[in-house]
Amino acid sequence: MYEPHVVGDWHEYDEHAGLRVRVHGLEPAEPPRGRDDAAEGLTYFRLRVTVENRGERHFGIHLEDGQIDVRIGRDGEAAFIDWRNSQFIEGFDVYPLRRVTAVLYAAGTEDSLSQVDVQIQLRVEEEWADRRLWTGGLGLQEPVGPHAGTLRDGLALQVSDFLREQAEEGTA
Repeated sequence: MYEPHVVGDWHEYDEHAGLRVRVHGLEPAEPPRGRDDAAEGLTYFRLRVTVENRGERHFGIHLEDGQIDVRIGRDGEAAFIDWRNSQFIEGFDVYPLRRVTAVLYAAGTEDSLSQVDVQIQLRVEEEWADRRLWTGGLGLQEPVGPHAGTLRDGLALQVSDFLREQAEEGTA
């Protein structure tokens, strides 16, 4: 069974040696150019997607609006994505030992932001990479310090157990 990453975890691509990506920086934030009228009554948040090259050659990276999907709440409803305020990665060459980051502004009802799922499908050198999922929520801190592995493993284990239970219920 494929298990999602926890927000803050890195994912390495086997097919692109040295290339890795992570979703991080999930936090409440107001967009820099003002709120979109369509988000009236919703709570804004920001997340970052960072692509890092630890390989020996450069990669052409694309991470645009249709390649990021944000779902919120237990039912996985689509979050409102503020495309005007978000910053994407459009045809950027990431050289060895360099990073590039996309910043996405989204909004949703406050009570559904404790569970946020972010699916990324990176395009590398005009080739589509597999989709990957990160899960987290507002109010959940990315673990840091000496006990980070234990905390992260605990959340990942909870997510895996939940998904397993949902799959079992679906087949019953």
